[in-house]
Amino acid sequence: MKSKKIIFRFILFFSTFSLCAQNASFYKKSDTLNTKRRNAIIITESVMTGGALIALNQLWYKDYPRSSFHLKNDNNDWKQMDKVGHMMTSYYVGKIGMEALDWAGVSKKNQLIYGATSGFAFLTAVEILDGFSEEWGASPGDILANATGTGLLIGQELLWGEQRITVKYSFHQTEYAKQRPNTLGENYLQQALKDYNGQTYWLSANIWSFNKKSTFPKWLNVALGYGAEGMLYGNSNAANTTLHNPYRQFYLSLDLDLTKIKTNSEFLKSVFSVVNFIKIPAPTLEINTKKGIKFHYLYF
Repeated sequence: MKSKKIIFRFILFFSTFSLCAQNASFYKKSDTLNTKRRNAIIITESVMTGGALIALNQLWYKDYPRSSFHLKNDNNDWKQMDKVGHMMTSYYVGKIGMEALDWAGVSKKNQLIYGATSGFAFLTAVEILDGFSEEWGASPGDILANATGTGLLIGQELLWGEQRITVKYSFHQTEYAKQRPNTLGENYLQQALKDYNGQTYWLSANIWSFNKKSTFPKWLNVALGYGAEGMLYGNSNAANTTLHNPYRQFYLSLDLDLTKIKTNSEFLKSVFSVVNFIKIPAPTLEINTKKGIKFHYLYF
């Protein structure tokens, strides 16, 4: 079920992000409140959110018995990689909601109240569905991760009025998916969504944004990454420990902020905005809890 929720979140993320990119391509931001745009956004988001929750309930939850609302502690699963995924999803869905309202000329205060919190609101609704499923249960760790992603978004807007630090994602295929393809994915796309062993999540900070009088290129970032490897199962059961002894990985690397690359093409601006959540492959220093220090000439 966890993997299905991951796929569902990514589908929501990509479809909403693409929709926003198309809007940015064809329409300029409104300097004052445009009620038609605002209402269109409210209706579209309401329909998408309601439809997504109904689809989620009908496609997945109906196959499992219902129960009274209960919690489930899964904080030790997957070396917390799923929690970081929740944080990223909450961050970007909120960022999309905020930027959509900005496009409609909505005030900054209302962008933060109604737009930036949309990721936390939607993912919390999913946790409530989990809580009424006998098979699963609402995860306090997931809710905290959702709040962290939203907090990162809103906190930066309140502190700096911009996103100087963004959450990014990278992926490379691993040997582990072949051992449990039903859980970790049978092909590249499935593995990119389901195989935590090959996923890395990053906090990518734009250097120039912290000192705008500096001579640093505006597009240059420094990134801190987190990953884990050796996981065939979510929890630390005997099979996991005996076969591969899962371990954590921490990374230091360079990155690019594609949105700060100068171009007069509205199409390229939209493309850069959409793909900017992907960490650009670059030389990377890895420090892990199993093998020590490793240098990658080009890490994906």
